Amino acid sequence: MSKQVQDAYIVAAARSPVGKAPRGVFRHVRPDDLLGHALNAAMTQVPAVERGEVDDVVVGCAMPEAEQGMNVARIGLLLADFPNSVSGITVNRFCSSGLNAVAIAADRIRLGEADIMIGAGTESMSMIPMGGNKIVANERIFADSEHVGIAYGMGITAEKVAQQWKVPRDAQDAFAVESHRRALTAIETGEFEDEIAPYTVRDRIADLERREIVEQPNVVSVDEGPRPGTTTDVLAGLRPVFAAKGTVTAGNSSQTSDGAGAVILASDTAIKRHNLQPLARFLGFAVAGVPPEIMGIGPKFAIPKVLKQTDIKLEDVDWIELNEAFAAQSLAVINDLGLNRERVNPLGGAIALGHPLGATGAIRTTTLIHGMRRRKHRYGMVTMCIGTGMGAAGLFENVS
Repeated sequence: MSKQVQDAYIVAAARSPVGKAPRGVFRHVRPDDLLGHALNAAMTQVPAVERGEVDDVVVGCAMPEAEQGMNVARIGLLLADFPNSVSGITVNRFCSSGLNAVAIAADRIRLGEADIMIGAGTESMSMIPMGGNKIVANERIFADSEHVGIAYGMGITAEKVAQQWKVPRDAQDAFAVESHRRALTAIETGEFEDEIAPYTVRDRIADLERREIVEQPNVVSVDEGPRPGTTTDVLAGLRPVFAAKGTVTAGNSSQTSDGAGAVILASDTAIKRHNLQPLARFLGFAVAGVPPEIMGIGPKFAIPKVLKQTDIKLEDVDWIELNEAFAAQSLAVINDLGLNRERVNPLGGAIALGHPLGATGAIRTTTLIHGMRRRKHRYGMVTMCIGTGMGAAGLFENVS
């Protein structure tokens, strides 16, 4: 096994606001443009670094086809005016793609192969639907019961978790309400201002009197998902959407979304050369597999794995960004691992803030890094479940 030769530090982190899909503010914004925006925003945080000094750009994308195909990493960085000398690669591990991109970027530095890397993520669920433009499952999946779970929709896997871990509907709805409450409070108190780079959407409106198309700029500076007035009574009125007698609804599930995030990592050598201020140190990353039909439980196994790898105790982790794919799976993980609810998603989670699939890991890493700096927390984690039955977890140390 290769040994780490140096540390990797996060020196900048930025993201776009997250829009609702498929009819939200970014419905007509291309994912490569969102990516370019996040890359540019992160680079402005380290003005001493020339773009040509970036060794490589790793971008996570869960559905890398159509508008976010053709190696969207390379397309996005070139459209963002990085020089031709800067390379880019797109990686896909579904919901953990953005976090995987950060981990891959960090490992290149830790092995001494690079000094400045970018780990990022982008996803437009408005333009590329869940499962991609063309879903052609291997027919062997349906041939025997052992593999049929691969074909389950994410909602059905959440129902399976809710049944097996006995997570009732009222608990799921209460969890969702708290996610919105925390997110709305965070917006009101400016918690996201350090990390969000406002994006100007240029809507084109038909002026019938003048018979011309008028461009109308719309500056988007906050996440679109959090809903004021979300209560348990409101959510209790929603019907299950995945199983007729189920408990998983649109209200206690993550929102389909559009967004991008970018994290710049540097070696100690690069930090000294450019007089950079490190924000956090990358400590480790782990992935674990679980049965596809209960994919939501994945973090339960990834979290202990990364803690063992880094020799950090769970009780020492001050902030956990646990991606809320569904309230059912989030509660199952929280209850089984005994996670401190006050430390999990203190600013709300994907049920309120949205889940732009491959971008989520980079976005939640950005939230974590800036949040730990403000609150003086030492250790923080980003973790999520992954389609087809996996879980991922990354661990960071605040050094700002």
